[in-house]
Amino acid sequence: MIEVVAELSRGPVFLAGEALECVVTVTNPLPPTATSASSEALAWASAQIHCQFHASESRVALPPPDSSQPDVQPDSQTVFLPHRGERGQCILSTPPKILFCDLRLDPGESKSYSYSEVLPTEGPPSFRGQSVKYVYKLTIGCQRVNSPITLLRVPLRVLVLTGTVLRTRDGEEAGMQSSGLQDVHFPQDEAVAPSSPFLEEDDSGKKDSWLAELAGERLMAATSCRSLHLYNISDGRGKVGTFGIFKSVYRLGEDVVGTLNLGEGTVACLQFSVSLQTEERVQPEYQRRRGTGVAPSVSHVTHARHQESCLHTTRTSFSLPIPLCSTPGFCTAIVSLKWRLHFEFVTSREPGLVLLPPLEQPEPATWTGPEQVPVDTFSWDLPIKVLPTSPTLVSYAAPGPSTSSITI
Repeated sequence: MIEVVAELSRGPVFLAGEALECVVTVTNPLPPTATSASSEALAWASAQIHCQFHASESRVALPPPDSSQPDVQPDSQTVFLPHRGERGQCILSTPPKILFCDLRLDPGESKSYSYSEVLPTEGPPSFRGQSVKYVYKLTIGCQRVNSPITLLRVPLRVLVLTGTVLRTRDGEEAGMQSSGLQDVHFPQDEAVAPSSPFLEEDDSGKKDSWLAELAGERLMAATSCRSLHLYNISDGRGKVGTFGIFKSVYRLGEDVVGTLNLGEGTVACLQFSVSLQTEERVQPEYQRRRGTGVAPSVSHVTHARHQESCLHTTRTSFSLPIPLCSTPGFCTAIVSLKWRLHFEFVTSREPGLVLLPPLEQPEPATWTGPEQVPVDTFSWDLPIKVLPTSPTLVSYAAPGPSTSSITI
């Protein structure tokens, strides 16, 4: 019997383009007092990162698989296929790396091996939606002589920055093709670059951490810009109020803060609600034709909600937290994910509605509010952008398993 333990030194959350480091420890758990005949041997061990894609058959119409490129020995139990037995199809993988060959361990003996690999930047982020799922895993395969391969899978969460190419301070491409920020304006008079004076630009071993730090600087610059945006809200009968928000680009873990001014409106607002939602939309060429048993191609998930009764309220505000466990906006050939604020308003049909007793009455009287008020409802959607944040912060705030083990 041999125990194999894989431990991620920094947690299970990574930014695309970062280097994943994992320590694989192989142990013979028998006590050292056991005889030498109790030594255990492994023929080899190899590791590989891969991304599995799975689509809902009721929502997504995928093209038939390409039969001209069959899988290499799919039924053989002695071929290292990291995605063996997984749902869906493998859409992205790194080259496999051999950890060791012909390993023999005496009772109580243990050996550790380091695995390092840069996460690909051209793949989608980790996402579990209603239409599609993108799941990243580090798979370690071990085999005894004349025995099937045993697979140890370590779940990963990958955050991706979509957009243009990051460039170094000298104007050279930094090599993270998906790590820029698209449609986001940066300060023109502020140098967005790592601020550590101890960072060695020419050291290739520091390149991955440099890229991660550069991406963090760009994220900070993109989401720290504040400018008041005002929106007039009205229905078919007049103005309801004015909504104000100070920025439209956020990071995971931030709060979306907005203000609502109802004192300027000519239509009485009785109640409003605002929801922080994601919209998952299947691209038109992959949508199922509408019919019996076909799910809609657009689905919404509410992450936070605020509701308030606001008659005779002049000004109010709300704060909606963006969960660290959620997925930033992204777009692939099959699906897109966007964020929005979804408002719902309940307004009165009666002009000049007053539901408070008069302040001055000549004689004592009993006042009761109306039992029924005719109302109208309408909704409004405001798109916002949500970007990733520091992977270390996500790992600390929403911890996941960093260690996986298996017994062979």
